[in-house]
Amino acid sequence: MDERTADDGSRDDASRGDGSLYELAFPAPAMGRHDTGPVLIHALDGFADAGHAVALAAAHLRNSLESDLVATFDTDELMDYRSRRPMVDFSGETFTGVAMPTLTLHAVRDANDRPFLLLSGSEPDLRWEKFTEAVRRLADRFGVTDVVGLNAIPMAVPHTRPASITAHGSDPDILGDLPRWGTAMKLPASASMLLELRLGQGGRRASGLSVHVPHYLSQTDYPAAASRLLTAVTAITGLDLPVAALDTAAERVREQVDTEVSGNAEIETVVTALEQQYDAFQQAQTERASLLATEESLPSGDELGAELERFLADLHQGDGNPGSGDQPGSGDDPDDGTGGRPFPI
Repeated sequence: MDERTADDGSRDDASRGDGSLYELAFPAPAMGRHDTGPVLIHALDGFADAGHAVALAAAHLRNSLESDLVATFDTDELMDYRSRRPMVDFSGETFTGVAMPTLTLHAVRDANDRPFLLLSGSEPDLRWEKFTEAVRRLADRFGVTDVVGLNAIPMAVPHTRPASITAHGSDPDILGDLPRWGTAMKLPASASMLLELRLGQGGRRASGLSVHVPHYLSQTDYPAAASRLLTAVTAITGLDLPVAALDTAAERVREQVDTEVSGNAEIETVVTALEQQYDAFQQAQTERASLLATEESLPSGDELGAELERFLADLHQGDGNPGSGDQPGSGDDPDDGTGGRPFPI
């Protein structure tokens, strides 16, 4: 990243923003033009990143698509290194390096050359509101209209079934038929959740995607979940995001896990039970969708009420005898169980 300096050699802070929480790259990358403003994808690892799916998805986007650095956040201001201590390299005699956390914003172009923004790296420990305000200002700067957050949570699901996902957001229409949680609850907050909340309150379409990772694989790389996240992003934003490399990696992981499972009867039993539970849930969802489809074809309450009124009017027309003529319940067989009386309504 280029840094501008004044004539006296001092640093020009014009590229610093929001109380020095981030530094803009210079020159700023061109975002180009599109029918709508760019989508902002935030992929913060650390809190909800089971199977490292969020980190894998972000790295895949940066490495497989054209990307340019937009801004670098100051992790010294946002991270508590004692809660997540950076790893240092030691040769046996001396320290040779350290892997400090990073948090960056990149301008990326999808497979159709459509630009979007990717905020990725370590979730901040500190100054969440100031961090969120800094992201909002960057979103304003680039005209962001839609925001999507990526999450990965450990669940009691088997690795032998497709990765499932749950969606939420400020505009249900853009989520399409993606499954929702559907239950009110209180949750431990994350910076990603706060971003979705604040940016949604600011008038943007803000949504979040949570992929479900087998709990017994939550500590290892699980590219199938990363692929599922990106296909869901494509579904709600229209971005053309490649997933072929992730799918290939997922096949290799599946083969490795299958080999490990097949050699352990206890684990096989657990996986089989998870498969049965998963299949039963999917079947229940299918049956529920079928019932809903049937209900949608039924007349409305007002229509049913009007039809009932017409039925009663016809039933009591003429001489007022409810059992006369061709009305219901006037069958010729006196032994039909009604005694010649109309059926009760």
